[in-house]
Amino acid sequence: MKEVSQMAATLIGSEIIKLAGEIKQKIAEGNKIYNFTIGDFDSAIFPIPELLETEIIKAYREGYTTYPPADGEMELRKAVAVFSRKYYDLPVTYESVLIGGGARPMIYSVYATLLDPGDTVVFPVPSWNNNHYCHLVGAKPVFIEALPEDNFMPTAASIEPYITQARLIAVCSPLNPTGTVFSREELEKICDLILAENKRRAGKEKPLYLMYDQIYALLTFKETVHYNPVTLRPEMKDYTLFIDGISKCFAATGVRVGWTIGPDAVISSMKSILSHIGAWAPKAEQIATARFLNEEAALETYIENLKKKVLFRLDGIHNGFQQLRSEGFPVDSISPQAAIYLTIKLELKGKITQEGEVLETARAVTAYILDAAGLAVVPFYAFGADEESPWYRLSVGTCTEDAIQGAIDSLRTALKRLR
Repeated sequence: MKEVSQMAATLIGSEIIKLAGEIKQKIAEGNKIYNFTIGDFDSAIFPIPELLETEIIKAYREGYTTYPPADGEMELRKAVAVFSRKYYDLPVTYESVLIGGGARPMIYSVYATLLDPGDTVVFPVPSWNNNHYCHLVGAKPVFIEALPEDNFMPTAASIEPYITQARLIAVCSPLNPTGTVFSREELEKICDLILAENKRRAGKEKPLYLMYDQIYALLTFKETVHYNPVTLRPEMKDYTLFIDGISKCFAATGVRVGWTIGPDAVISSMKSILSHIGAWAPKAEQIATARFLNEEAALETYIENLKKKVLFRLDGIHNGFQQLRSEGFPVDSISPQAAIYLTIKLELKGKITQEGEVLETARAVTAYILDAAGLAVVPFYAFGADEESPWYRLSVGTCTEDAIQGAIDSLRTALKRLR
């Protein structure tokens, strides 16, 4: 007799967690590690907004320690609607907003609400955890290998072959792990594709939905513009589930306040699922977040400062990689666009170490740069991409300013040892 369910027994472990274990062991052994693997923030470097912290403490002292409403505190739902109208030009009212304990339960509830076992989900790789959510609900995943020439974002042309069989298309912009975004033109094409498919189905088949994760949307840099489906194509309001929250743009990953905006019927069913699993955001944090979102000046000041600090690190490492490239080393990086991630390239397969070991696989390359350079980054294969992809995610969420040059110098030394 099996001790666990088939789903639990076949759930794939996280490559990132496995890598984190190796890094932790090396640090414990006294090695100097530049740890750029964590999609989180060091709160000593990137603290949450001071006003948000103050309001959380205040809300607890005011006694907000009981169950929140199943769909979220009304005060917060209204604040999210106003926030979304102002910053994303989304024509949304509080009735379409559902609050939960961070973005993860919101994503899971989208999957659980829309998908029956065997339904098809189309998503690009690299991307974060869509394969695991498919496994949790028994959906059929269709992986679209996104290309560097498209900044690793999916295109309408890559989605179209699977459009008639899909029940859900899951995308993220700005994208984890790449820090890249949709262009206006490509997102419009994808929206038109979805609208045309739903017109074809016209009540004869289940609708096709788009899950649009924009958790990093306020963290865009320089000329980069964040676009969303509903602003570009208002008809997409009936088919789009937005995933958002405070975890990334306010460095509040542990505060656990996220939300979904979508069609009322879907939101209502998602609320029921969240109620049964108790995946609410804590009441005090909801009250505090509402108060913070309503303080526009404090919000904008925080975002401006956070973006400066993040971009300084992303630009510094990007420029370092471009310097290494100009020196003839087989590395590259994509200019920062958004989020806390830099996409880097390490084309070291086939190189030989001083010990005579040939780096025959991407895993061997990853191990080498960790051992020889102390550089810990996450390979794209951990996000579902090809096992031999030379591309990596580098996160600056825990990066100090003095680590930037140190990491580049350490990588240069390790690269010089290869032939």
